[in-house]
Amino acid sequence: MGLAARPEAGAGAAEETLARLIKLHPKLIDLSLGRLRRLLGLLGNPERDLPPTVHVAGTNGKGSTIAYMRAGLEASGLRVHVMTSPHLVRYNERIRLAGALISDAHLIAVLTACETANGGEPITYFEITTAAAFLAFRDTPGDILLLETGLGGRLDASNVIENPLLTAITTVSMDHQNFLGDSLAGIAHEKAGILKPGVTGIIARQMPEADRVIEADAGAVGADLLRQGHDWDARISDGRLEFHSSKGDQLLPLPGLHGSHQIQNACLALACLENLGELSLRPEYLAAGLTNAQWPGRLQRLTRGPLCKGFGGEIWLDGGHNPGAGAALAETLQGWRNKEGDGEGEQRPLHLIVGMLDNKDVDNFLAPFRPLAPAIHAVPVPHEDAAMDPGRIVRAAQGLRLAVTRADSVAAALGRISTAGPPPRVLICGTLYLAGSILASNSQDG
Repeated sequence: MGLAARPEAGAGAAEETLARLIKLHPKLIDLSLGRLRRLLGLLGNPERDLPPTVHVAGTNGKGSTIAYMRAGLEASGLRVHVMTSPHLVRYNERIRLAGALISDAHLIAVLTACETANGGEPITYFEITTAAAFLAFRDTPGDILLLETGLGGRLDASNVIENPLLTAITTVSMDHQNFLGDSLAGIAHEKAGILKPGVTGIIARQMPEADRVIEADAGAVGADLLRQGHDWDARISDGRLEFHSSKGDQLLPLPGLHGSHQIQNACLALACLENLGELSLRPEYLAAGLTNAQWPGRLQRLTRGPLCKGFGGEIWLDGGHNPGAGAALAETLQGWRNKEGDGEGEQRPLHLIVGMLDNKDVDNFLAPFRPLAPAIHAVPVPHEDAAMDPGRIVRAAQGLRLAVTRADSVAAALGRISTAGPPPRVLICGTLYLAGSILASNSQDG
């Protein structure tokens, strides 16, 4: 069923409406634009009457990139609408109106309007809820909309936006092969489907195969590209971020979100914020965007709640679930390890508590961690029909010659981890659905 479709604890009228909408199509995902365009026409085409829109696609880092942009734009006093997915705890997280999450009453109103207009016709959950978001964005005064694709780009429901202010593509890697194709070139083509004639596309650094496809697709539609490593780039120098572009050089603070991969996401956000025309930000607001950004469930340290009580080590939470995310997380953990000891004292034990969805590549997600020799604890994802059997995670870890055990829950895994000796570092990872369940049950408000 998926977190997106699962009613929340204490589900009310909004969740009951969402549960009805999931039944309008036999498939949770069926990539197409025809059904949504029909519904939007019945609603008066709200997607044509939205604030200037930045449309973001890519494999990893979309949400973090948007979080940096939102923080900077809001620091400058602009009213910022945002659409992201999936949510972690409540559906309302997906729709932010002028700086605030959509209220239950407003969410029910737009969902009901879409349900009524649709008249029971087949339409996917993501399509009809995207239409609801567009209604909310149209009817709430705002200065800019940051719009994240749900899956892919070319046939993603968000791609009914015909004339965005700007498009952006984060680094493309392998994920969702059952929908987007089993080659990097094919996936890059799907992501590049958001590029539009005469609209600038801000492109993060890509593997050569993906870079060639994006460049060719941009030429085919007549989109201008600003590419990392060609038109803009950044590096860390003396504890600061040096950002270079044709508009000049900026010396800025390091991003506030944890992880070495956040440098990449922050730099993509900076490149976007420099190319918004009259909405482009001054340096002080660029800096505020880097330091003020918040994005729960992405290398978030848990410091309170039942899981932390009495535990003598660090607990981190991340929703990363594909090989690219595994590589980014492993790089960050290695960097932390390098800074801590420099060979002095005992090495901090590393434990990964891993739960995943059944359609994910567990072998290549875990492979980047092998040099760190973590202990793996395989767990189920609660209340998730599409969860991977922990036994499959165990077999993957064994194939990599990693120490591995199976536990019935995250709490049980933590209970087994000894805090004798150097305080252990624990990373709970594998899917945003596990991250969401942890934030809900551990009373983390993000």
